[in-house]
Amino acid sequence: MERPSLIVGLMSGTSLDGMDAALVRFNGPTRAELVAFSSRPYDKEERARVRAAVEGRAAAPALARLHVLIAEWAAEAVQAVLHAGGVRADEVDGIAFPGQTIWHEPPFVSWQLGEPAVLAEAFGVRVVSGFRARDVAAGGQGAPLVPMADLLLFSDAERNRVLLNLGGMANITLVPGGGRETGAIAFDTGPGMAIIDAVAHRVDESLTCDLDGALAAAGKVNEAVLRDLLADAYFHDAPPKSTGRERFGDAYAGALYARAPGADAVATAVELTARSVADAVCRWAGDAGEVVVSGGGVHHPGLMAALERQLAPIPVRRFDTLFFDGDAKEAVAFALLGYLTLHGQPGNLPAATGARGARVLGSITPP
Repeated sequence: MERPSLIVGLMSGTSLDGMDAALVRFNGPTRAELVAFSSRPYDKEERARVRAAVEGRAAAPALARLHVLIAEWAAEAVQAVLHAGGVRADEVDGIAFPGQTIWHEPPFVSWQLGEPAVLAEAFGVRVVSGFRARDVAAGGQGAPLVPMADLLLFSDAERNRVLLNLGGMANITLVPGGGRETGAIAFDTGPGMAIIDAVAHRVDESLTCDLDGALAAAGKVNEAVLRDLLADAYFHDAPPKSTGRERFGDAYAGALYARAPGADAVATAVELTARSVADAVCRWAGDAGEVVVSGGGVHHPGLMAALERQLAPIPVRRFDTLFFDGDAKEAVAFALLGYLTLHGQPGNLPAATGARGARVLGSITPP
């Protein structure tokens, strides 16, 4: 019998709010226990550095420095989660470090910053990084990669289930009953919280998000603007597909705000996310028995209410009512991907990414 493995999974997504770290114990690829979870938030200056890179405003020296800084922030997150779990670094079998995506242009390239050698040197542990490159090289989108965890860890024994993640972008995985790979489908539906957060910041520059949904509740959906936004070809393209801030970023938010200023922009952005997600579920996963939601968007009351309204009669449930803290889900998913790589097992789902076949993902930096 295989001995349990302790893996630290890291995640810094399109929300640009910080570095998450999950300490996970695996007893095989279908049995995972979240031992501890920690999040190392980005401060205003750090977030600005990453945003400048994502928006193509950073020159080579700034990108080079950020490559190391992101790894140093990740090391702080790893140290915090090891302390929270009461675990020493020499007890850990590996660290899964996907880095920070700064440019996503499949099927040509998906580029992440974050130097894995910094983590290997700091903790004396194998580091798995560069998860997306092999899938892209095999003709895939390099994203989404979380669906492998959805299949192996979060399926229902009998009925189909949709796993919805509301990060900066929103993505769904239709997981057939019993976790069967046949019939599974996964893709980015479009913006999740990125546009909501960006227009909230335009209303009040002291805000990084629409705290407690207050601005959205004070605004009114501009249906004419929303109709034009939903006409975007991305929402109507068939999967596999993936997206990011290159398409749904600050410039997109600025155009929305110019047409529907103030709190109305926030309300309209909330409805944009809810309707684009609901349309994707109904078109591609309409036989799902439930939609299980994780990510930062679960903390926005207006967005959750809009999703429940748009998805009815499909039940909408929070991930943490079934499993563990939903904020940890993507870091746990990358811990699984790291585990699979260290065991020589494929980590991509070709039905989700469009790759020519299953591939072992990433590169391993030795301790």
